[in-house]
Amino acid sequence: MSPTYDILRADIIAAMKAREPATTMALRTMDAAIKRAAMDANKEIEEGLVIATVRKAVKNLADAKVEFEKGGRADLVAANEAEIKLLEKYLPPGMDGARVEALIATAIQETGAQSKKDMGKVIGALKRHPDAAFIDFADASKRVQAKLH
Repeated sequence: MSPTYDILRADIIAAMKAREPATTMALRTMDAAIKRAAMDANKEIEEGLVIATVRKAVKNLADAKVEFEKGGRADLVAANEAEIKLLEKYLPPGMDGARVEALIATAIQETGAQSKKDMGKVIGALKRHPDAAFIDFADASKRVQAKLH
């Protein structure tokens, strides 16, 4: 079992006892998403899966926030910001730039990537890396593009 998942489950109980319906709902939704991801992947709930699922949820919320801002829905923007802030505490600090650069260089070398057409191979290699859950793939994608011509 994942230590982050254990913390999330304990926080659900604490939010319920504190009668915080918004926090309880957000954490229960995240719990369900993690369980669904584990079931879909036919895996146990482990740390990498939890981190990847939380990161995906935060990204989706951030994308929705942008759309709400365009639509002038300040109430939904505020709700999304609060939920993003709540979920970000379950994410580890991002991998430092030097480590990401080293992983990208290794992936480029392993795949033999030469041009931007080979970018998918490099990203695929990064996603198979044991530390993939800790990589911000939006940032990594930009870094790979800059390296491949």
